[in-house]
Amino acid sequence: MDKKQKKRFKWNISQTQYLAYGFLVIILAGALLLMLPFSSKDGQSENFINCLFTATSASCVTGLIVRDTWTQWSLFGQIVIMTMIQIGGLGFVTVGVFISIVLRRKIGLRERGLLQESVNTLQIGGVVRLAKRIIKGTFLFEGAGAILLAIRFIPQYGFFRGVFYGIFHSVSAFCNAGFDVMGHIEPYNSFVSYYDDWLVNLVIMSLIIIGGIGFIVWDDIYKNRLHFNKYMLHTKIVLVTTFTLVFGGGLLFYLLEKNNLLVGMNVSGQILTSLFSSVTARTAGFNTTDTHALTDGSKLLTIILMFIGGSPGSTAGGIKTTTLFVLLMCVHSNIKQSYGVNVFGRRLQEEAIKRAGTILTINLFLALAASLAIMANQSLGFSDILFETFSAIGTVGMTTGITRDLSTFSRVVIILLMYCGRIGSLSFALAFVQNHKIAHVEQPAEAINVG
Repeated sequence: MDKKQKKRFKWNISQTQYLAYGFLVIILAGALLLMLPFSSKDGQSENFINCLFTATSASCVTGLIVRDTWTQWSLFGQIVIMTMIQIGGLGFVTVGVFISIVLRRKIGLRERGLLQESVNTLQIGGVVRLAKRIIKGTFLFEGAGAILLAIRFIPQYGFFRGVFYGIFHSVSAFCNAGFDVMGHIEPYNSFVSYYDDWLVNLVIMSLIIIGGIGFIVWDDIYKNRLHFNKYMLHTKIVLVTTFTLVFGGGLLFYLLEKNNLLVGMNVSGQILTSLFSSVTARTAGFNTTDTHALTDGSKLLTIILMFIGGSPGSTAGGIKTTTLFVLLMCVHSNIKQSYGVNVFGRRLQEEAIKRAGTILTINLFLALAASLAIMANQSLGFSDILFETFSAIGTVGMTTGITRDLSTFSRVVIILLMYCGRIGSLSFALAFVQNHKIAHVEQPAEAINVG
């Protein structure tokens, strides 16, 4: 292949494909690093599928694990996982642009376009400045979270271990990853021992929410401070939807679990557990209660919250808060038979409505198809499998405990779901068809009966 052909091949790769291939390279590199003998505490090389599963979960900021992070992986292995979480949360393009800025390298139009696609911003102008704010904001929030968590962990585990625990969990929470190193208390325990700890709960929840509202929202709040009327429509939708889901989900969780898991807890523990369960279900993956012991109602509520996820251009997954909002407003508009979908004094674009419907359909299809595939492969509980697949497609990481019981085939299915969930199901589909030329020809219209 001569230079001209190589150049043509390089530029024929779309931005969406570039991001998809980039994440794939990071996942494979992480899997190979985790396969090294000194990545495991026992000095033995872990098998490829388990390493690939862990690397995918970390890079796609999910949190599902087949081996307890503290029990299985050495300090080196845990640092590899934390690094993949950070790269996966921010996006490798953002990290690459930051390195270019530090090295004073020129950032071209193609890199700016990739960055725009990566952080899901609405315009290419000012995207490099936004990247700088993302990096600074990340260090600020993760640093503050690490210090606050270290205040709790240092007295319990000593200085060096307490500092590392603070950093690891701050990065994991901000990136909505859900990985923890609390397995020394009990494997796969997460933060159950801290269910009534106000400091740990508030710090983790705050980091999850800040990381999950999206970098565009950060930038808008930074520019306009607390003047809600000056915010972009996108920011208003994200903030209103996030507030509703956090407190509405917390209230529903309390009502569904007040006669089950919340029995015997004091008021403080009940409030924190309810709110934490609502926040973490939207793509974080930590837990302060036994997920397997949830009522069926709470499991269904968690599945719904996992499916919704965070907001566009954030560290979170799911169909996104804006997608939910747009679809609900579209239904409301159709019921009222109003002209267009109007909200906050603005009319939503038709393209946004079509995109929202497409994302909902693709994600729902992938989750259900994966559930059927796993059910056909092995016998596990129906609700447990649904919980697992929706957790994977939403890059959440919550589980009822069946992850480590999955067969090799089922683990591969979950790996694919986590990958699709991180790069976006619509982006994954576009990666295969975006270069195909479609003729701009409209076919004759004909009415059909719907509903």
